[in-house]
Amino acid sequence: MNPVSASSSRILVVDDHADIRDPLAAFLRRHDLEVLTAADAAAARALLRRHRIDLVVLDIMLPGEDGLSLCRHLAETSGTPVILLTAMAGQDERVAGLEIGADDYVTKPFDPRELVARIKGMLRRLSRAATGWPGRRYAFGDWTLDMDKRELRDAGGAPVALSSSELRLLGVLVERAGKVLSRDELLDLTRDGEVQNFDRSIDSQVSRLRKKLESDPRRPRLLKTSWGDGYVFTADVKPLPAAG
Repeated sequence: MNPVSASSSRILVVDDHADIRDPLAAFLRRHDLEVLTAADAAAARALLRRHRIDLVVLDIMLPGEDGLSLCRHLAETSGTPVILLTAMAGQDERVAGLEIGADDYVTKPFDPRELVARIKGMLRRLSRAATGWPGRRYAFGDWTLDMDKRELRDAGGAPVALSSSELRLLGVLVERAGKVLSRDELLDLTRDGEVQNFDRSIDSQVSRLRKKLESDPRRPRLLKTSWGDGYVFTADVKPLPAAG
């Protein structure tokens, strides 16, 4: 993955309300961001196939396929960061978005300056992740994890998509292999800026990682539950030299 910077980043804004979508896109462009827009999930999917998108600002309530479904698709296929726009302020709704792979959320009505700050903050973190942690490469089982490039590869060398939250969690687990980590510890270790995770979001992220890592997610061999305590990564982890 190439380093991401705000000045070279392409943002996709997906909202069916033109009176929100178009002014927001114009505001983001004034802050040196390249912006594409879509009014629904179908149009968004078409743009995602044709363009490199660095971050998606995604309304939950869309006609046809809703934003949560599109967010889940992104988490499972590309790991493209997602900031959800939601008119629902309750914790359950926010948790639902984080559980399926969203990286952040903003509640409507919102201050566009706050959204710009969150977008640029996330892009800075992605840039640091791509350039700032030399040597964080690991092998375990049939897998190779490269935190520098934000890549997980299977035994055949094929990349496996991880959302930003899944990548953070896997990195924490791999770097603390053999240690039982409580949900509270995982919440603290995976906290990303102002984004608030919840116990349920950790459980959901673990479930998603098991589906990607385990041959039988119902009988995990790598990522096990320590009942009453939390989770433990039991694989034999070997650090690898930095990629040349």
